[in-house]
Amino acid sequence: MLSKAIRKPAAAMALALLLTACAQPWQNYQAGADSSTITAKLGPPKEVYDLPNGGKRLMWPTQPLGEVTTAADIDASGKIVSVRQVLDENEFFKAQVGTWTRKDVLINFGRPVETSYFPLMKREVWTYRYMEANVWYMMYSFYFDDQGTLRLTQKTPDPLHDPDQRNFF
Repeated sequence: MLSKAIRKPAAAMALALLLTACAQPWQNYQAGADSSTITAKLGPPKEVYDLPNGGKRLMWPTQPLGEVTTAADIDASGKIVSVRQVLDENEFFKAQVGTWTRKDVLINFGRPVETSYFPLMKREVWTYRYMEANVWYMMYSFYFDDQGTLRLTQKTPDPLHDPDQRNFF
C-alpha cells in the first residue's frame, strides 16, 4: 500500500495529466482534413464569412456570455486550413488601426457581443468578451469612425465578472 506522502503527489500529477489531456475545440483538427470533420463535432457554424482566397471562415461563438469563438478557415476545396480560438489578445493585436474596417473585424472575430455609438467622439464601438491569460475576464473594444475605419482599440475588465459592478446592471 502506498503511503499518504506518495499518494497525494501521485493524485495531483494524475489530475494535472487529465486536465492537460482535455483538448479545446480548436485543438482537435488537422490541416488538410475535410471540413465535415469539424461540423460533425461542433455542429453547423453560427457565422460564415467569405475569405479573399475563395475559402470560408466558419465560426462557433459562445457570446454573449462566453469568452470563446472557435474559427475554422476552410479552403476553396473544403479542406481545413486552420482552426483556432479568435477571441484572444494575440489575435486582437493583429487589428491594424487606420487600415482595418468593420468588415475586417467582423471576419476576424465574428459578431460583437455589444455595439454602441458615442456621438461626441463620432465613434461606433464593437465589444467582445474574452479571457486574458486564461485568468482575467476582459472586454476588447474596437472604435470605428463614421467611414467604418478602425481608429482605436481598448481592453477593459469585464463588469459581468466584477462583484463590485454587478449591482449596476
